[in-house]
Amino acid sequence: QIFQPLHTLRTAEKELLPGFHAFEWQPALKAVSSSWDVGILDGLSGWTSSVEDVPADTIARRFRYDVALVSALKDLEEDILEGLREHSLDDSSVTGFSVTIKESCDGMGDVSEKHGSGPAVPEKAVRFSFTVMSVSAHVEGEEASVSIFQETKPNSELSCKPLCLMFVDESDHETLTAILGPVVAERNAMKESRLILSLAGLPRSFRFHFRGTGYDEKMVREMEGLEASGSTYVCTLCDSTRAEASSNMVLHSITRSHQENLERYELWRTNPFSESADELRDRVKGVSAKPFMETQPTLDALHCDIGNGTEFYKIFQDEIGEMHARGDVPSREERRRWRAALDKQLRKKMKLKPVMRMNGNYARRLMTTEAVEAVCELVPSEERRQALRELVALYLQMKPVWRSTWPARECPDQLCRYSFNSQRFAELLSSTFKYRYDGKITNYLHKTLAHVPEIVERDGSIGAWASEGNESGNKLFRRFRKMNARQSK
Repeated sequence: QIFQPLHTLRTAEKELLPGFHAFEWQPALKAVSSSWDVGILDGLSGWTSSVEDVPADTIARRFRYDVALVSALKDLEEDILEGLREHSLDDSSVTGFSVTIKESCDGMGDVSEKHGSGPAVPEKAVRFSFTVMSVSAHVEGEEASVSIFQETKPNSELSCKPLCLMFVDESDHETLTAILGPVVAERNAMKESRLILSLAGLPRSFRFHFRGTGYDEKMVREMEGLEASGSTYVCTLCDSTRAEASSNMVLHSITRSHQENLERYELWRTNPFSESADELRDRVKGVSAKPFMETQPTLDALHCDIGNGTEFYKIFQDEIGEMHARGDVPSREERRRWRAALDKQLRKKMKLKPVMRMNGNYARRLMTTEAVEAVCELVPSEERRQALRELVALYLQMKPVWRSTWPARECPDQLCRYSFNSQRFAELLSSTFKYRYDGKITNYLHKTLAHVPEIVERDGSIGAWASEGNESGNKLFRRFRKMNARQSK
């Protein structure tokens, strides 16, 4: 029925469409129309195009943010009422609700239609989506609010609601910001206002808290105006340079914030102290573009897996080639041989096919005791084998802390030992594996060692806030486009 023209649908059927639920905002949202019966918009709506405006050359579709949020809340109506019943809260005592939203945004390469022949046209897409993470009720006369709903599977594509789909390359900063501009404006308007929506026949008031945590490092750097990920400023959470991060691997604290990035951008723009380019860059710690969207300084668990997996894959190759004992730089040929040996061994023992770009599943299979045992068979010296085993054992102790949804419940022991383990891990890297970590360290390895305990203490979880739900949604997107990603042979 849904596919009949709208005016022929019965009211009951219209209720199934997004944007059917009547609601209002108090105060009304700035620069957003108060009509609530809006469906899918053109992604560029919200921009007033004047004569001089060059229309952005792209296709984008989105829901209006508030309409999408209302729709998501209506989907949760049963759960919210259930939560109220469980805590035996009656309608008279509840003054309002707080809703925490996780936002995710990710670029997808190569989404052109596949028909077997013809040139592959580079078509890229970006998806922006949100997940309702929790709802809590404010009770009259009580300070603390009562949590009545928690998303149990925050990384499932089922809880991840698409808000905006656009055919844009995520590196095309201008077009990306043009399309997400109205989304950011709506989000900022909603922070200042409260939503009045009827649940179970009574009008209720909701306030929203947005946390942009489902971004990979590339996207965070783009949204927050930082230099690209090869920068000497290795981290999106602290001001450390790559050299500092590799000499002091563990002791850093989170200092960056959206507000500070905005202030630093102003310094960069105005250069009030008339410094040279290098001095200025050092003053603003690599903030050289205008921060566009507020993200929550955190670490993306999925890409952490992938980044560290790639790093270990390289260590394994170096150990096969006994890099620690060499003074010279190995030739391309030699490196290729080590890599071939590693791939062959992993394929034989672990049934792991070589992949072009490390993906989550490969990284998870690679970082296991079995995989390390397989690699050790190729490492000539016993003491290096012991070092490798210890390194990976420590890593496997640390990993659940940033992977699990609720570390304090699911792996309290590893959480307690995390700082100790990361200290030992860093010692190993800077002594036994010094050939690789002298003056350099990868971004995710730095974050894994230095920032995890602090983020867990602040948010209670890293895994729950990761970008996985959005990444799984990418799969669905491809499925709906009737096109398959190029699978590795």
